[in-house]
Amino acid sequence: MFDPNLPQAGTEIDAVQMRGQLNGLKDLIDAVPTITSAQVDGVSTLAPGNPATVTASIAAGVLHLSFGIPQGAEGPQGNDGAPGPPFANAVVDSVTTVPPGSPAGVSTWFDGTDVHFSFELPQGDPGEQGPPGEVSQGDLENAINYQTSNNTNAVSTVGTYVSDPPTQGEVQAIVDKLDELINALHR
Repeated sequence: MFDPNLPQAGTEIDAVQMRGQLNGLKDLIDAVPTITSAQVDGVSTLAPGNPATVTASIAAGVLHLSFGIPQGAEGPQGNDGAPGPPFANAVVDSVTTVPPGSPAGVSTWFDGTDVHFSFELPQGDPGEQGPPGEVSQGDLENAINYQTSNNTNAVSTVGTYVSDPPTQGEVQAIVDKLDELINALHR
């Protein structure tokens, strides 16, 4: 146990006595609680003229504080002054994106005419990936070659004169040309 009267003035230092003193000091230091955070548990309003109060305690490394604040004395009645400037505009000064999951926030201030706003809005979570916005040259060529009809420019015109009444050969030439066109249009 630590004794503040040891060693006494004018005496020789005794090792056992000094070791006891140092161990006593260490025990006192170890008994000091460690504070990891502070928390205000309450604030109460006291009657005007009372002294302010604070109570403190430590539990599980947390400093707990409770305040008593006296209410100020009532001031004299003020004069009715001239009305303030009218509210003219609402101005958005800034909009800032904050990380997803962060709370949205807004701050305001009045410059005498305009109310100014600054917003903090959380970014949304990423959506599903949509189709690409651009088409590669290869995709374009594949679409033209395989997803549209074959090139019908190679189909020539009928180029035949039809008599009245048409002959079997003339009708057959028209049928053959239609078959050629239909085959060219197939994918």
